[in-house]
Amino acid sequence: MTKSVEYFFSIGSPWSYIGFDAFTELAAKNDVVVTPYLTTVVEENGGIFSRNRPEIRRAYWTRDLKRWARVRGKELRLEHRPELSDPAPASLFVIAAYLDGQDWIGVVRALQHAFWSEARDIGKSDIREAIVTSAGFDGAALLRRQADDDVQNKWSADRVHARDSGVFGFPSYVYDGELYWGQDNLPFLERHLRGDRP
Repeated sequence: MTKSVEYFFSIGSPWSYIGFDAFTELAAKNDVVVTPYLTTVVEENGGIFSRNRPEIRRAYWTRDLKRWARVRGKELRLEHRPELSDPAPASLFVIAAYLDGQDWIGVVRALQHAFWSEARDIGKSDIREAIVTSAGFDGAALLRRQADDDVQNKWSADRVHARDSGVFGFPSYVYDGELYWGQDNLPFLERHLRGDRP
């Protein structure tokens, strides 16, 4: 029986990047249909941008990211990053790919790898177009689609749905009404998918 998981994430979240492959593999293994919702930190639910955290928490956050990146086999460039623009507009490429029935997972993978492993400025439309084109997608078509009403409407609606679903940080997964926050909660999500509801 096919199961459905709502996946809330942010292109600009290193935790979303670190846990992405583990989640998509889990979904494939458990016959899960994934519905993506892209947004940014939901501050009204208590989400906090890393730049607004005390330095001692930021230092721990950085160490923990590095530990998890090694566990997940991800290259994460946190130091000596150039000044990059807001990566959130790259979400529109992913939304366009999803709405058009394309491989949105591949688009996410290309954009997040470029941003987190290579420190490329995916907030700039020409750069993200080149990145997805190099990954085998029609970057020019995705660039054209990002301004379309259905793409913009989903971007706006995704934030509302995240807020109303109790999401505050990324990645978050909702299955059968149960919210799981953080890629470190994937084992609990998998147990639930296999019948062990908390």
